[in-house]
Amino acid sequence: MICTCLKGGILKILILTYKVLSLWGKVNFFNQIKTSMKTEKVIDHIVDWLKDYAVKAGTKGFVIGISGGIDSAVTSTLCAKTGLDLLCLEMPIYQAENQETRASNHIGWLMENFDNVKNQAVDLTPVFDSLIAALPSVDNEEDRFMPLANTRARLRMTTLYYFAALNGYLVAGTGNKVEDFGVGFYTKYGDGGVDLSPIADLMKTEVYDMARFLGINQDIVDAPPTDGLWGDDRTDEDQIGASYPELEWAMKMNDEGKNADDFSNREKQVFSIFKRLNSANQHKMQPIPICTIPNDLK
Repeated sequence: MICTCLKGGILKILILTYKVLSLWGKVNFFNQIKTSMKTEKVIDHIVDWLKDYAVKAGTKGFVIGISGGIDSAVTSTLCAKTGLDLLCLEMPIYQAENQETRASNHIGWLMENFDNVKNQAVDLTPVFDSLIAALPSVDNEEDRFMPLANTRARLRMTTLYYFAALNGYLVAGTGNKVEDFGVGFYTKYGDGGVDLSPIADLMKTEVYDMARFLGINQDIVDAPPTDGLWGDDRTDEDQIGASYPELEWAMKMNDEGKNADDFSNREKQVFSIFKRLNSANQHKMQPIPICTIPNDLK
């Protein structure tokens, strides 16, 4: 009994030590990511860019999917500030209640502050279920967890383009720089299927800076980032294995020509995660490859 209690005490100490060290590591990484962005001027620049692009394209405004996350909240607010039409879509597919609540509250906030904002709810859960029923069964259900998760994003993309074509709108993308060009953390032809990307040159930490400046609801700012494709509470960090400040640090180190051997411990682990995902997802980041036919064969 004494031995068991001792082991239990040691275990608690080890767990507490791990949590403290993990927290220190994240704080340490976060402290390395300091934004010097001129937030108000960047906001004005993006709003002008959005409006100019839409006017030149001959469109009436934008349509965007609202997830309850920070990226769609910031992007939709920037679109609203153009003064052009903005249609916000809620497209739940077995969505967590807190995600739906944040999305609905954000749309309400937008409509209170901007006269050009409308909303439309489209429950895609029955569509998703019908598609699953139509697809052939598999021996191991876990084999299709990832394909079905990505299918959710692709159903939403299809819905966004339906409303875009119906109203003469552009589909506004919500991807940020570290997701789109760092680790490729998005669904190809899902949330990656858009007409324009207003915040794709901003790091995630810069998106948070912008959210605070814009007055985005605090529950969205505080919520752990999640892609919302799994029907549970797993976060982006759970899936990736690193936080966004860590990934931004790794992206910066990669741009400086560093390699994994230049680091140790958590830094080496994070850098390796970044390199693995960056390499595996290049097919998302590069233009579609074209087989060029030699002139002498034409």
